[in-house]
Amino acid sequence: MTNVEKTARIFPILLVNFMGTLGFSIVLPFLVFLVKDFGGNAIVYGVLSATYSAFQLIGAPVLGRWSDTFGRKKVLLISNAGTLAGWILFLLALFLPIETVFTINSVIVGTFAITLPLLVLFLARAIDGITGGNISVANAYLADLSKNENRSRNFGKMAISSNLGFIVGPALAGILGATLYGHILPVLAAMILSAVTLILIGVMLKESKRPIAEMLVPEEAGSIRKVFAQECKECYGETETVNAKKLEFRDVFKLKHISFLLVLYFLIFLGFNIYYASFPAHAASELAWSVTQLGIFYAVLSAIMVFVQGPVLRKALKKFSEEKLVIIGSLILGTNFILFVSNNILLIYVAVILFALGNGLMWPSFMSILSRRAGTTHQGSVQGLAGSFGGVASIIGLTTGGLLYSLVGATTFLVSAGVIFAVFIMSFRLLKTNSSP
Repeated sequence: MTNVEKTARIFPILLVNFMGTLGFSIVLPFLVFLVKDFGGNAIVYGVLSATYSAFQLIGAPVLGRWSDTFGRKKVLLISNAGTLAGWILFLLALFLPIETVFTINSVIVGTFAITLPLLVLFLARAIDGITGGNISVANAYLADLSKNENRSRNFGKMAISSNLGFIVGPALAGILGATLYGHILPVLAAMILSAVTLILIGVMLKESKRPIAEMLVPEEAGSIRKVFAQECKECYGETETVNAKKLEFRDVFKLKHISFLLVLYFLIFLGFNIYYASFPAHAASELAWSVTQLGIFYAVLSAIMVFVQGPVLRKALKKFSEEKLVIIGSLILGTNFILFVSNNILLIYVAVILFALGNGLMWPSFMSILSRRAGTTHQGSVQGLAGSFGGVASIIGLTTGGLLYSLVGATTFLVSAGVIFAVFIMSFRLLKTNSSP
């Protein structure tokens, strides 16, 4: 099979991932401004951002297990339908009157108001989050189609599709947000993109593996308890004999090295989300950026990341193992967050280059390691549990980031740096896991 044929095989999931990321990222440049217009502050922005992760924490493991049981495609349809419902509510919030429900006046968290539109935004993010297992399920889908020799390259392509979405989304937000219709057009675009993604899943995406529900005897298939407790074993070949076995979430932790990898997953998400909560607030207040400027920033960051995760990653994999790339990437990432403390625009864009380089080398490599260690049997469950670890980290990181920024300003970026440097130190253990079976 040629490289072109291999890419064509995974193209539908890459396209779905791109559309989903585009729909998500299109609101990033103006969400912090929207929260401020509705009466909130940096803390409210952080909590609103964390709402998605909080509900994803509940939904991701269930959806991951469902994807093993009933099929990846069905779960992706459910997940993206929830995303569409969330954007419909988001759009509705823009047309509601800004009526104060209650106000907060505190020395620690500052003064802000919770208004009716803000409550609807929280509801929209909650609905999107509870069905937001699309990332973990998409990763499991990709793992189904990947072999050890092309796993890292495939996850690199997945990362590229995400970053392409992050290029187009913020740039489109900057253009649409500058019109007379303000925030309405970007949100409407996100809603339309979600609907298109839903159609693409239904039309283009083929099931990547035979669902467990189709392998169970009728009496087993009729038992919800049994279905939820089943996991497919060696279910990737179309002609393979399949034996289902009971799997509990605690059994995932018994898989070799998975617990350690989940801890790293948690710390990576924690460091990133402290930054993600604080930088938009920093850009709006200290840097005095507009929606367009913030959109350009995200677009430039993602464009560089696409380059890194394409030709740079391919060349790096020829010289270094995935484990070494995680170590190198985390060191570069930690350094990048230190530079964000400065308000100097030149240093900030130097940090952007380091951010793209570090993340572009580290994240696809790490996801490949996690997928390889999950094996063919437990992809959905491991990816779903990883999504939960990421969800917990996002909740803590986003709320903490918003709170810390309101208290110490740009010093918050040093906290992100410290967390990622911890990942750097711990990642040396990956060299040992690589040598063990």
